[in-house]
Amino acid sequence: MNPVLELSGLSKAFGGLQVTRGVDLRVEQGERHLLIGPNGAGKTTLFNLIAGDFRSDSGRISLLGRDVTRLPTASRAQHGLARTYQIVTLFGKDTLLHNVMLALLGKSPRRWRHWGSLSDERTMTARAHAVLEAVGLGHKAALPLQQTSYGEKRRLEIAMALAQEPQVLLLDEPLAGLSAEERDTIRQLLGQIDRKITIIMIEHDMEVALAFADRITLLHYGEVILGGTREQVVNDPRTREIYLGH
Repeated sequence: MNPVLELSGLSKAFGGLQVTRGVDLRVEQGERHLLIGPNGAGKTTLFNLIAGDFRSDSGRISLLGRDVTRLPTASRAQHGLARTYQIVTLFGKDTLLHNVMLALLGKSPRRWRHWGSLSDERTMTARAHAVLEAVGLGHKAALPLQQTSYGEKRRLEIAMALAQEPQVLLLDEPLAGLSAEERDTIRQLLGQIDRKITIIMIEHDMEVALAFADRITLLHYGEVILGGTREQVVNDPRTREIYLGH
């Protein structure tokens, strides 16, 4: 079986700072893959390289069997990749519904039309409502984003990514800054995502992340130290030494 995402020798430096060093990674269809490592290990930079926000200095990125190494971010999204960010990135002055509709617009031929109103797009509006319902925000569709909680903003960001019907979803610390109740809500939401969507996640809440992951990759100073099943990585002494601290 061909992997849905494969990185080969991926490297990136900023001036004299080498952030990723020859990273190899293979993720299979439907997998829940966790990236772990201490702060500064290069995890978010790796996401930026996969998504096209940064261009690698060397190496190759294959997405769904296609070389996307030099493709821009928008093209990778069109080929089935979506992501969330460590810092919530939303349209702050718009309603929840309009945020989701803008996400839908990004993969619709409608985005090339510069006339008319999104409110006239009945099919898109219905789809946006359905996505919000799926993440438990349907009753707040008309609410301005500024009137929502941080946890609701996190759910909205996941909803916007799912609205694009990705085949590969990158989640960058989706539980960061959430209360225990909000973390439980997001955990349940992630557990409900169809296995036809492959998920790669960065997360420091290890109780939730380890329960979620099928396979884990440990990064340190931009290098892959080891990768394997949840049990293999957690029980490896290098994981305890570098990341778990015991």
